[in-house]
Amino acid sequence: MKKRVVITGLGAVTPVGLNVRESWENLLAGKSGVGEITKFDSEAFATRIAAEVKGLDPEERIDKKELRKMDMFIVFAIFAALEALEHSGLVIDETNDERVGVCLGAGLGGLPYIEKYAEILMKSGPRRITPFFIPMVIANLASGQVSIMTGAKGPNSCVVTACATGTHCIGDAYRMIQYGDADAMMAGGAEATITPLAFAGFNSMKALSRRNDEPERASRPFDKGRDGFVMGEGAGVLVLEEMESAIARGADILAEVAGFGMSGDAFHITAPPEGGIGAAQCMRNVLKDSGLEPEDVSYINAHGTSTPYNDLFETQAIKSVFGDAAYNIPVSSTKSMTGHLLGAAGGVESVISVMAIMNNKIPPTINYEEPDPECDLDYVPNEARETEVEIAITNSFGFGGTNSCVAYRKFKP
Repeated sequence: MKKRVVITGLGAVTPVGLNVRESWENLLAGKSGVGEITKFDSEAFATRIAAEVKGLDPEERIDKKELRKMDMFIVFAIFAALEALEHSGLVIDETNDERVGVCLGAGLGGLPYIEKYAEILMKSGPRRITPFFIPMVIANLASGQVSIMTGAKGPNSCVVTACATGTHCIGDAYRMIQYGDADAMMAGGAEATITPLAFAGFNSMKALSRRNDEPERASRPFDKGRDGFVMGEGAGVLVLEEMESAIARGADILAEVAGFGMSGDAFHITAPPEGGIGAAQCMRNVLKDSGLEPEDVSYINAHGTSTPYNDLFETQAIKSVFGDAAYNIPVSSTKSMTGHLLGAAGGVESVISVMAIMNNKIPPTINYEEPDPECDLDYVPNEARETEVEIAITNSFGFGGTNSCVAYRKFKP
């Protein structure tokens, strides 16, 4: 019989806060983390805005010598994972270290250092490349470094599925615990790709918002005037535990993982299929895995990127899965405030979904000013809402047609 899996810890680094509490309070207040880019000179770029993490001091948690071996996405992962582990109260020692694992991913990995050392190679030659270059940039080093720092010797894994990465990592960790490969997992995603090359690439696809004169109003999911997503960065991590193990150690159980769903569009490298049929299949799969009916769902944390096609097709997918119930389910996109954290999005949005269950509050979709007739659901416009949240689903969809959804519910022994 598959084991029940609960959540005992949360950690986050976001453009609206350096921890879970600060991020949550600012999300409820409708605060945008979007501003002018400070990480590089963006004057020549069509998009000059992003949602940056500001004020984080890496040396608060990481030795200065070790920092030389890490791209910033690894730093974000470590901060979020350690916060989640401390929140959970789980102590990793020789009695349990082989039963505690890590599954953290990144969509693009260490792009800042790839760009930096490519330039050094061209200007100064191969002898100037640090021996730490490869471990700095490969995506699984977020999991690797967290494992090293915490002593977790259980499954050590990394999923890389573009913008579905964080949610896939949580789903994989959930399954590992369900089937007995681990008793506890730190799972989620991290990303730090506010770089010239990333912006040049996304701009060439015309995927980014160009509302440079109004940064805080640029990310506007489901609004008729949306013109693209805003790049964000950060990390979100959950501590998942097997229920009986968590109860036995007296853990404070925050919520339960109800189910996990995946699907593939088999359609296009970047565009979703018309009608969001892949996203719809993913949501059907998570309902099936959870044993839920459409009317059971209290809240959907949407992928909601603020691009014309994503928001339209996600809306269509929700309506095709939930039918008439779709109009009674609050749907919000917190990317309106955090921007799109790419591989970290699913981790951060899972933290938000669990907080919604714990607090019975739903963060808003800000900048929702002009309704799109084709996007006609309840998007919790502009102000947070207090309501009973029993079941929350979070959606993540990525390039390559990869889709993932996790359902969370209030814990009942």
